[in-house]
Amino acid sequence: MSALRIALPSKGWEDDTLRFLGQCGLRVDRSNPRQYRARMRGLPTGAAEVVFQRASDIFEEVNAGTVDLGVTGYDIVAEHRSEEDHIVVVHGELGFRRCALVVAVPEGWVDVTSVSDLAEVAVELRSAGREMRVATKYPNLTRQFLYDRGMTYFELVEVSGAIEAAPALETADVICDITSSGVTLRENRLKSIAGGVVVESQACLIGNRRELQADAERLEATRALLELMEAYLRSRQQVSITANMPGESAEAVARRVLASGGVVGGLRGPTIARVFPKDAADGEWFALTMVVSEDALLPSVEALRRAGASEVTAIQVRYVFEHRSWTFEALKRQLHGLADASALEKTTAWSSS
Repeated sequence: MSALRIALPSKGWEDDTLRFLGQCGLRVDRSNPRQYRARMRGLPTGAAEVVFQRASDIFEEVNAGTVDLGVTGYDIVAEHRSEEDHIVVVHGELGFRRCALVVAVPEGWVDVTSVSDLAEVAVELRSAGREMRVATKYPNLTRQFLYDRGMTYFELVEVSGAIEAAPALETADVICDITSSGVTLRENRLKSIAGGVVVESQACLIGNRRELQADAERLEATRALLELMEAYLRSRQQVSITANMPGESAEAVARRVLASGGVVGGLRGPTIARVFPKDAADGEWFALTMVVSEDALLPSVEALRRAGASEVTAIQVRYVFEHRSWTFEALKRQLHGLADASALEKTTAWSSS
């Protein structure tokens, strides 16, 4: 079969990405850590081909069809997307490399605390004979953000090196840049402003529409990949609780537990099985198992105690599979939409001729 081709980010992203894939049950093997090519194990459809690229280059690699899928930042995708590209966001929230593209101003601008205040600054600078200078590596997102908020008196400044230093060097008045903790902004005497978040970002999985649509085997491999990713992401903050309980029957134990209050329903309901005590004089005992969120762990334990439970144990759940991959179903709908549009274009062209 034709192997699925995946681009993974390097240069600061690699450890986080490989850790996430490993937690999903997907192992990336390469004989030499300096090599830019590897193989991904763990898919039932066979090994996938992996190439390591800079996160900023992966969008173009996927769009060109050099690879079928790629992991990159959503901020990069949002900056470069257009109506003409072949990109589809396969999974938008992989849960790591969280950050935000924000507008930040010098701390000394004490009267500027919101985007509306910034708009007033732009008007004042225009009255003084110049435009407000905005340093950014995201010109498309920044320009549209400012336009959408009624600001037209500005110019975007291309800065080489650290953008945060631009106001101090007087090469720009404000910046629009990526931040995760805000520490770098504070160290450079900058502050974010209310309403100044341009886009929230995290690692995402993107694909090439045409490549996936044209190859059923690669599309099936993509489904398997998404099944593992979804099951892992769904399982986070989920725990499996097991408790021993006395009772006359499994049905009686279930009724008592469900009537005890708290979050004891589990994903579908409690599973109850008979326990064979070491001492027959102990009477009838049953083991109850259910999956709950970590936030509901203690309330569930207390509810089980009220129902007569003892020896309650809880373990982290690694995967939670549903009866289908909803992300893959959404991907298929997008690909079918593309196929319908292509068919319409061909029909229109034929009719015109």
